[in-house]
Amino acid sequence: MSRVAIVKGTNPVETTVKALEKIRFDVDSVLSKKKPILIKPNYINSKHPSTGITTDSRVIEGIVKFLRERKIEEIIIGEGSGFADTFKAFKVAGVDAVAERWGVKLVDLNKDEFVEVNPPNPLSLRKVRVAKTALESTIISVPKLKPHRIATVTLSLKNMMGALASKGSMHTGKLSQKIADLASILRPSISVVDGIIASEGHETSGNPVEMNLVIAGTDPVAVDAVGAAVMGIPPTDVKHILLAEKKGLGTCNLGEITVLGEPIEKVKRKFHRSFSSRLLVHVS
Repeated sequence: MSRVAIVKGTNPVETTVKALEKIRFDVDSVLSKKKPILIKPNYINSKHPSTGITTDSRVIEGIVKFLRERKIEEIIIGEGSGFADTFKAFKVAGVDAVAERWGVKLVDLNKDEFVEVNPPNPLSLRKVRVAKTALESTIISVPKLKPHRIATVTLSLKNMMGALASKGSMHTGKLSQKIADLASILRPSISVVDGIIASEGHETSGNPVEMNLVIAGTDPVAVDAVGAAVMGIPPTDVKHILLAEKKGLGTCNLGEITVLGEPIEKVKRKFHRSFSSRLLVHVS
């Protein structure tokens, strides 16, 4: 069974470390000292994490601390922002300070070298240009806990869109199928969902929701299923999660997921979902 940790706490750095410690044996099995570790947050824009839109730098710092304790030296924090200068987004979130403190490299994936890749057995995405850094690294996906108008949720799988040369083309139809196809070539080895201050409503301008949660696991489909459930959204409502499971990329069946730490029922909250999310969930 896939294992997913849910930890609640008021110190985001330590909450993140505790979440990773709960799944440390799973994490140790996927970490590699032969490949760089790419920490991939979500900076769709340059809003401060307190808005609930972007990844909290304190969660990133918790991940870096955990990795350093395991003697992992080659760590990259990389993102390709969709609506902002990536380094401005890093600065607003305080990621530049984290990188300086720990001697970690910052990379704007929008300016990376791109490699054309053909996803295996595609549902819709037959070829895509992907940042070389992402392809050559062990990926830790660090999304924000929030819903999405079209994809229903935007968690660890959808977060991989930031590593693409063209993000807008993913939204031109069949988004859910494309996310599942993308997951077959950029499947996060570890997923850490920032639910410290989450967001409900619109994914780029929603309302902040204080949750003080970190959700972590090595099965990104399971992590996203648990993240959806915490927001009061049945995983079966999230088409790309179902498609990723069918592709053999993980499980979204909550009955087959062992939740460590806080039970879902204890921490869940019914998140407001935008009208278009409810309308498009079955057709995207």
